[in-house]
Amino acid sequence: MLRSILLLCAVAGPAWAFDLQGHRGARGLEPENTLPAFARAIAAGVSTLELDVGVTNDGAIVVAHDRRLNPDITRGPDGAWIKAPGARLRDLSLVEIKRYDVGAIKPGTDYARSFAGQTPRPGTAMPTLAEIAGLPGAGTMRFNIETKTSPLAADETLAPEAFVRALVDEIRRLDLGARATIQSFDWRTLAVAARTAPDIARAYLTTERGANETVFKGKGISPWTGLDAAAHGNSTPRLVAAAGGRIWSPNFRDLDADIVREARSLGLAVIPWTVNEAADIERVIGWGVDGLITDYPDRAKSILDAKGIAVR
Repeated sequence: MLRSILLLCAVAGPAWAFDLQGHRGARGLEPENTLPAFARAIAAGVSTLELDVGVTNDGAIVVAHDRRLNPDITRGPDGAWIKAPGARLRDLSLVEIKRYDVGAIKPGTDYARSFAGQTPRPGTAMPTLAEIAGLPGAGTMRFNIETKTSPLAADETLAPEAFVRALVDEIRRLDLGARATIQSFDWRTLAVAARTAPDIARAYLTTERGANETVFKGKGISPWTGLDAAAHGNSTPRLVAAAGGRIWSPNFRDLDADIVREARSLGLAVIPWTVNEAADIERVIGWGVDGLITDYPDRAKSILDAKGIAVR
């Protein structure tokens, strides 16, 4: 009898399915947030394309991590690297943005040293969300879309209400509602999404370290979350639950097995970012996370395949 049960388990395989998300497409392999990066992620076997968006002055939803053109990855129409500070996306039209080249990293920068294996694609323009959705294979993908607003830089983007309204309108136009998640460190935008588009999933981003921390433990009300962590036992999972979250995407360095268990006990799915090294990928999988966001989806997919874990 025992042998029969073991044989059945071997044939059926594990029931655990995993959400593998390609960060900015596949940033470790191709220029971030570009059509080649998302095509590479699809080819690697991800289930979700993770990306960032901004809104232009004519209402286009463009795929870009920064609120301004980034001098580390942007060349002007003359072919020269732009100087800091780059123009705000909100001040440019889509036609103007398309004149810039974001297909390579500026040599000699820290960014270039961090992603030395990235394949340059000179002549690549910043895409729109619609262009990503139109890629071959994207019709089966989910889209994890980050709103790039900041409570510390209110003048650099549309206000949360207008930003989310523009994004939701585009998600609806592209018929992505059932396959989209809106994520943000700026939980003001998630509150707007919860109120105006409750059918679209939301993911609550956090980081608890460095100059970019958002949780503000022991520091009162966070401008990012709008909440005081102390009122929730200084527990980030409890903070997410208090905000109405069901998906938590923490900096993976803020996690351990106990915190994952706590989050799961609160009914939260846990999808950490940005998990790139094989040892880290192995470790967070071992903690039982529901997925992960990575610059190297090919690397993560190989590890998942070796463990018999299906990507969903």
